[in-house]
Amino acid sequence: MADSTPTPSPDQRRIAAENFERARQVLTSGNSDYAIQLLRTCCRIDPGNLHFRQTLRRAQKARFGDDLKGSKFAFLLTPKSKASVKAAKASRDYLKVLEAGEDVLTRNPWDLGTQMDMAEAFEALGLSDLAVFSLDQARQKYPKDPTLNRALARLFEKRGDFQKAIALWRLVQEADPRDLEAASKAKNLAASETIARGGYEEAISGSKESPVVGRMEAAATEKQDRLGREVGAIQKRIEAEPTEPALYVQLSNLYRRHNQLDRARATLQQGLGPTAQHFSLQLELLELDLIPLRANLDETEAKLKAAKARDEDEPDLDGPTVEELAEIRARLKKEIYARESEILRVKVDRFPAEVVHRIELGKRLMKLDKLDEAITELQQARRDEKLKGQAAMLLGVCFRKRNNWRLAQRNFEEALTALTAPQDEPARKEVLFQLATGSADAGDLAKAVELGNELANIDFGYKNISGLLDQWDEKAKSEA
Repeated sequence: MADSTPTPSPDQRRIAAENFERARQVLTSGNSDYAIQLLRTCCRIDPGNLHFRQTLRRAQKARFGDDLKGSKFAFLLTPKSKASVKAAKASRDYLKVLEAGEDVLTRNPWDLGTQMDMAEAFEALGLSDLAVFSLDQARQKYPKDPTLNRALARLFEKRGDFQKAIALWRLVQEADPRDLEAASKAKNLAASETIARGGYEEAISGSKESPVVGRMEAAATEKQDRLGREVGAIQKRIEAEPTEPALYVQLSNLYRRHNQLDRARATLQQGLGPTAQHFSLQLELLELDLIPLRANLDETEAKLKAAKARDEDEPDLDGPTVEELAEIRARLKKEIYARESEILRVKVDRFPAEVVHRIELGKRLMKLDKLDEAITELQQARRDEKLKGQAAMLLGVCFRKRNNWRLAQRNFEEALTALTAPQDEPARKEVLFQLATGSADAGDLAKAVELGNELANIDFGYKNISGLLDQWDEKAKSEA
C-alpha cells in the first residue's frame, strides 16, 4: 500500500500560494536562485502539487539555459545530497528523498539517477502523476536509456495508458533485442495499429517535447484549414490584447475541441506570463491534465468489460488479466479523484461563497476515504439552506463510515426534513435506505422496519429493500 503525503492546512496552502506568487514575480526579474528557493518551499509544504513541481523544474533548467548539463561543479557539489537520497530511500523516508533530490536537481536538473529515485518516491507516496513527470523529465536528456524507458513503461501500464507503455517497451527492445520482458510486453499489450492510431512513437523520439503530452498533429485537411483560420483570428486578438486571459482560454478550448491537447496546453502556458499567472489559466491547465486520465479510465473500462465477457475456458494470454485491469481501474479512479479534489480545493479557496464547490470537494474526499476532511467541507456547506439536504445526507454517510451511528442518524434525519422537492426523490430514497439499514445494524429493528416500509412504499425494488424487510421481520419475530 502506498504511503500518503501530508495534507496542507488552509494556512499552509495560503503560505504556499503566497510563496508561489512571489516566485513568479522574482522569476520575471531574473533572480532564479531566490525563485527556486521559494518554489522549493512550496514543494515542501505541498509535496504532491504537480504545478509547483513543474514550475520549479522549469526554473532550475532555465537557470542553466536549458543546456542539458547543469552546473560544471555539480560533480563536486552533489555527492552528499545523492548519498542522502539513497539513505532516505533505503529507510523509506520518501519525503526526505524528494527534498534531498531537489538539492541535486537545483545543481543539475538532468541528473538521471536522482530523477529515477524521486520517481520511486513519488510512486510510493501514491503520486503517480509526479512519478511520470520525473521520469519524463529525465528522458529529455536520455531518451533511449532502456532502464529509464522500462520504468516509465511500467508506470504507464499501471495507469492504464497502454499505447504509451507499448511504445516505450519497443524502445527497450530496440536497445536490447534479447530483452524477453520488453519483447513480451510490446507484443501482448496491444496490436501495432493501436500505436499507430495513438501516434505516440513519433512523440518519444528524444526531443525536448514531453512524451506525456504527445505529438502535435498537422493534418492538412479542410477541417484543419478551417481550424487554422479560427486560430489565426484569435491569435491576432491576443497580439492586440496580450494581457487578456479569456483569449488564451478561448484559443485553448478551440484546440481541445479538435483534440490537440498539446497545443491547448502550450497556449495556456504561453498566457501565464503576460496575464501574471491568471487564476483562470492555472485552473484550465489543471482541468486539461484530467483529460488523458479519463481517457485511460475509459479504455481500461472497455478492456475490463471485454475481459469479463470472454469465456473462462479461453483466457486471453496476450493481455492483462481481469484482476490486473481491475487494479488499474482502481488506481486511475483514485488518481482522478485526487486531481479533481485538487481543482475543487483551489476553487473553494478562490470562491469561498460558492458553496457547491465544497459539496463536490466533500464527495471526492469521501471517495478517497479522507472522511475527516470531507466532514469539515460538508459541515460548512450544510449552512447553505439550498444545499442543506444534500450536505446532511453526505455527512450521514461519512459518520456512518466512521462508525458513529448517532451522528450519522442525526444528519440523515436532518437531510430527510430538507429534501422535500420533487427533484429530491432519489436522494430522499437513499436517505431512507441509509436510515433503515443503519437502524437495523444498530439493533433497532422496529425503526428499521418502519423506515424500510416507507421506502418500499415509494420504490419497492430499491436496493433489495423488500428482501431486507423480510429478513428484519423474521429476525424481529425470532427475538420476540
